[in-house]
Parts: sequence; structure tokens; C-alpha cells
Amino acid sequence: MTSTRPYLVRAMVDWIVDNAWTPYLVIAADAPGAEALLDYATDGRLVLNVSATATRNLSIGKDTLEVDCRFGGRSVHVSVPIGTVVAVYARENNKGMVFEVEGGQPPTEPEKPSRPKLSLVR
Repeated sequence: MTSTRPYLVRAMVDWIVDNAWTPYLVIAADAPGAEALLDYATDGRLVLNVSATATRNLSIGKDTLEVDCRFGGRSVHVSVPIGTVVAVYARENNKGMVFEVEGGQPPTEPEKPSRPKLSLVR
């Protein structure tokens, strides 16, 4: 089954823009696939202003988020797995959504229940 995250992130960004607010994304820069962004991150998190005036070519795909933005006056192309997006919110009022980092360890299977054991009580 596909992840709901890209759909929710895209919907939240649209909702924020429709309300004339500034959409911000928080990326887990220390997650697999996003390590190149650690130079720009604080405490392993990178906050991106993804408004149309601050960025170019924002693309929120099923697997990847891509955007052209600027850090310290330098133009940077950011391409990260969609699972590294940990939050999307409006700068003006902090309304948005928070997610857990996807990926990393595969899901663990629950332990199979052991058979009940009976003992004879005398």
C-alpha cells in the first residue's frame, strides 16, 4: 500500500497557500537519503520555506520531494525521500501536521503467542 504522506503534505501546502499563509516543511536531515542537507540543518532538522516567492520547482511526488531553494545566498536543489518530511505548517500560526520519520528499520512482526501451558495442581 502506498504512503498517505505525499498526499497529506501536498494537501496541507495547498491549504496553507489558499489561506494566504507561508508553508514551511521540516525535513529530518539526519534520516537516510537526506544526509547531504546536514550542513544547513539545526539539531538534525531542516526548515524549508516552500512558498512560491522563496522557492522554484516544488514537486511533491509519491517517493520524493524536490525543490530549488537558497541557503546563505547559494541556490541549492533539494531532493529527499518523502518519508523524511516530519512536519508541514504555516509560519504565521503554526497550524499544520506532524509525522514520524518513515524508513530506516523494517516493520517488526509481532511475536507469535506461545501455546498455553497447563500444569497439574494436586
